[in-house]
Amino acid sequence: MADADYLRTNKALWDERVPIHLASDFYDVAGFKAGGQTLREFEPAEVGDVTGRRLVHLQCHFGLDTLSWARRGAHVTGLDFSEKAVEAARTVADETGLQARFVVADVYDAPMVLGETYDIVYTGLGALCWLPDIDRWAETVTSLLRPGGFVYLAEFHPFADTLDDEEGRSVTYDYFAEGPQIWDEPDAGSYADPQAPVQHTRSIEFVHGLGEVVTALTTAGLRLDFLHEHDHTLWQRFSVLERHGPAYRLPEGRPRIPLMYTLRATRPLD
Repeated sequence: MADADYLRTNKALWDERVPIHLASDFYDVAGFKAGGQTLREFEPAEVGDVTGRRLVHLQCHFGLDTLSWARRGAHVTGLDFSEKAVEAARTVADETGLQARFVVADVYDAPMVLGETYDIVYTGLGALCWLPDIDRWAETVTSLLRPGGFVYLAEFHPFADTLDDEEGRSVTYDYFAEGPQIWDEPDAGSYADPQAPVQHTRSIEFVHGLGEVVTALTTAGLRLDFLHEHDHTLWQRFSVLERHGPAYRLPEGRPRIPLMYTLRATRPLD
């Protein structure tokens, strides 16, 4: 599949969802403008103090996580391939008075387009499935890091994506699936608003197992600092999940499975 095919298809989907997400309760933009933040509690704990540090957020959508790091004192840059998302991010930054740079570009073009290096490369939930080449992504991340800097990744666990969509009890999808996964969900709306009417319902996604991600980063020259697996997620991934504050967990008594993971990997000092 040519790069233009998956980019064109996915960009149409994400462009259409920007206004839906801006208006959704899921993102609560009004609450963010009033002083809220969107980072999950484990993220600041694992990343540490970002005051005065230069951070780039790849695949930033319309920038609420990016600007949440700015609220914590980081000098932030956000990058996304959707012009509409970046326009919305710039508007939110202006309206909140938060300092941020937002750039439109494909993630693989980030080193050339941004033209600088960072203390922290941050990638949030639901990002890697849109990338066809995880090795190239890891090389991109490494080239964006200063010596001593690190990448921090928070992602949905690929094992959970193998399970049936209803109760998550049986393995239904191939963990080692290769090539593009083409989905067309005309009645799904958006994860932020399942009832929203949408025209662009087709997406092209890619499966990346945990070992593939870790190997790509270490092969690119980074040192793995930690890999944490989490037994909760942040949305109703399966109908049986129960909400506990911002987290969704399996019912008590049912064997736990990994639903998210986080990792940090550092570029060694030269």
